[in-house]
Amino acid sequence: MGGFWFNLFAAIVVVALVQTFFVKLYSVPSGSMEQTLQVNDRILVNRVQYGFSDPKPGDVIVFNASDAWEKESPDPTNPLSYALKWLGGVVGIGPTLEHTLVKRIVAGPGQRVSCCDAAGNIEVDGKSLDETYAFENLPFVPGALDCESIQISARCFGDYTVPDGKYLVLGDHRSNSNDSVAACRGGPVTEACVKLVNRDDIIGRAFAVALPPWHWRGL
Repeated sequence: MGGFWFNLFAAIVVVALVQTFFVKLYSVPSGSMEQTLQVNDRILVNRVQYGFSDPKPGDVIVFNASDAWEKESPDPTNPLSYALKWLGGVVGIGPTLEHTLVKRIVAGPGQRVSCCDAAGNIEVDGKSLDETYAFENLPFVPGALDCESIQISARCFGDYTVPDGKYLVLGDHRSNSNDSVAACRGGPVTEACVKLVNRDDIIGRAFAVALPPWHWRGL
């Protein structure tokens, strides 16, 4: 029996070390990244890549959310629930105590981003993005409900240059995402409404869906 508990403890330590320094399994907390990711998908996150290169637009990232990002559920007060969430954070299975989110980078430091062009696309540095991954986008009808109409499309937001060391992120499920410009849509992007991700808060790049098995695929 003693050997069983030793082996279990050793396995947990190895898993914890791997997840701390190399690759970690994270749970998708909401539907903001549908259809790319589903709620409760377990995704593999490369924790090493950004030690050698900078994050870039298009990357799906996991990050530690600052106080500007509302936490979806409070930490449990029940000791057993707290311990289970702590263990979930160690082994990557189940809910955790960490306040982490997953979004897609749209623009990085020094880049100018706005929405929308005449067709309703986001522009970065004056170039329109072809976002085939965007799901259930906000309504936009050229000439009727756009950024120049009397009633402005909620898809629209004004020009904004991302500061140094920051990243602007959006959810792929555009009409159901509390992302960088969620509070700025329909008007200018200001420091009062925009939520950015600090470079130091980025944990890594999500590169695959690991669980459930029938969702397995690369990103």
